[in-house]
Amino acid sequence: MDNLVQGLREELIQYGEMLTLLEEQQEMIVNRSADGLIQNLTAIHSQMAEIAKVRDKRDEQRHDLAIELEQDGDIAFRDLISFMPSEYQPLTQALLDEVNGLLQKANQRMRQNHLLLSRSLDFMQQLIQSLFPTQAGQTYDQSGQVGAGFIPQRTTYETLI
Repeated sequence: MDNLVQGLREELIQYGEMLTLLEEQQEMIVNRSADGLIQNLTAIHSQMAEIAKVRDKRDEQRHDLAIELEQDGDIAFRDLISFMPSEYQPLTQALLDEVNGLLQKANQRMRQNHLLLSRSLDFMQQLIQSLFPTQAGQTYDQSGQVGAGFIPQRTTYETLI
């Protein structure tokens, strides 16, 4: 029981750290800090790997506890709680709810950041398009992606006059 509670606490810590990184990322996107954003993305990838490791360990602990409580090893976490000793049930439920809440907040922040990055990219593409207009419409390459189109080989100075 104690191992599972500790596993949930560790998972909670890791999701909290991820949320902090995602909030930092949002600030960097808004402030257009490209160098900081690259470092932040590296940290986020490392944190995702750490979360996966902690989650796997916690799931293993859940499985072991289920077997110890003479339940199916694949029992859902919420269902397992009712088989735990009564003094552990409120704590375990609260930790599980908190982990799920942080996971939802992290997913929401990831979607927001993706949207911000997408809008920034669209803005940059429009800016480039206005500086270097193509002579043809958008085309698709063989993989089905939008092709770059024809970009005239002129200097920025020639484009502006």
